[in-house]
Amino acid sequence: MDMIPQLMENSSPYASGATNLSIIANVAGATASEPTQPPSFSSSSSPSGNSSRYENQKRRDWNTFGQYLRNHRPPLSLSRCSGAHVLEFLRYLDQFGKTKVHSNICHFYGHPNPPAPCPCPLRQAWGSLDALIGRLRAAFEENGGKPETNPFGARAVRLYLREVRDMQSKARGVSYEKKKRKRPLPLSSSASSSAVASHQQFQMLSGGSGPKPIIPQARNHSM
Repeated sequence: MDMIPQLMENSSPYASGATNLSIIANVAGATASEPTQPPSFSSSSSPSGNSSRYENQKRRDWNTFGQYLRNHRPPLSLSRCSGAHVLEFLRYLDQFGKTKVHSNICHFYGHPNPPAPCPCPLRQAWGSLDALIGRLRAAFEENGGKPETNPFGARAVRLYLREVRDMQSKARGVSYEKKKRKRPLPLSSSASSSAVASHQQFQMLSGGSGPKPIIPQARNHSM
């Protein structure tokens, strides 16, 4: 699974000109009445002291998305951010991907371990995008966002991730299906009653459930 630690830790890639999203380096035209970035990840959202790796990554992801909003043209506020903007953000991240995704005309299409290099592009792995959206979705609500207006949980985002998963699964020859754990089936009422009846019948045939108690006989005392 590809991760994007450099992108999450360093915002310098957003200053790169190799993008078709017209990202600018400042937001001088932003109005003061409406902030163009999400609030900084509050310290109360993560445990004090030894923060977990997940919390640290979530904070970096949230700050990275805030950088994306600041550099967006036109400047974009969090309140106006929709699922379409989230998809734009995910497609932008593809240029920093490290996963080879073969096209359907490539000789290695569907080959999990290609024996030679090919000119197919590098993309963000589906697992990285799925985990990223999960962290951003949680960070949005931890920073005051309402679940019903969460752009990271939009239907368009879920459909996009599903399409990326299916496409990469076929192109890379890998399976993303999770193995379901088999759980023991609970006994139904009829099966339970049948088991009780069988146990009672066994006790009757074996002469009872245990040894019969020994009753002492009264002795005749001679007068």
